Amino acid sequence: MQKSPAAKQPPGAFGQPEVLLEDLRQRVPKYLADIDQGRLIYPACKRTLADAGGDLGSLWDHTRLEATQYLMAVPGGEFGLLIAPGRQLEMIDGYLFQRPHENTVIDFTGTATADFSIAILAGLNWLTHCAHLAGVPLPQQSGTIRNFRKLVTLAQRWWLMEGAVERCGQMLANGEQPPLMLNLVWSEYTRLAKQIASAAIFGGSIERSAQLVALPADLVPRFEAAKDPGDLAEI
Repeated sequence: MQKSPAAKQPPGAFGQPEVLLEDLRQRVPKYLADIDQGRLIYPACKRTLADAGGDLGSLWDHTRLEATQYLMAVPGGEFGLLIAPGRQLEMIDGYLFQRPHENTVIDFTGTATADFSIAILAGLNWLTHCAHLAGVPLPQQSGTIRNFRKLVTLAQRWWLMEGAVERCGQMLANGEQPPLMLNLVWSEYTRLAKQIASAAIFGGSIERSAQLVALPADLVPRFEAAKDPGDLAEI
């Protein structure tokens, strides 16, 4: 299989939020530059195994980068709203206040919480669009924004509990993942992008396609068990 021109592998499913944010700040512009210069087919879900970046891990990773580009484009640089424990309720309240939209071409307002909320929704809409292009089963395409709102509502309850900020610090120190807004977004984008990659590469039946296409023998079970494209890096 051909490798993506963007050779740097993602750092894993998660890391410290500052590390994840910095990685995205670097990789999203690099990926978009590769697209602009014609090195990669866009969107990723239209690639085949014969295309650059058409391997399963790259397709999965690049699809979530496409959704994340809207977050990275938010002006003002107030990314503390996504990763700072003391600002999570501010960001969550702003997201839950924002009315859902169906746009992937967006206008920012100049208010950071609103702009991040608009960008998150745009990313979810992009993934719904890609799911349609890739042929993800219809039941998996529906309810994307509603399901994410439920996750954010649960996170809001978590942050409203006494000692949440301190508990967040302890979880980060232990390598666990508290419900920071960036974690919620990245996790959901990763989950949805996996469905898209599966449909794009394997089609309607993983078992049938695995027999028809020359793929590593252990790719299907490894993909099904993988939580992040980085888990497939050695394939």
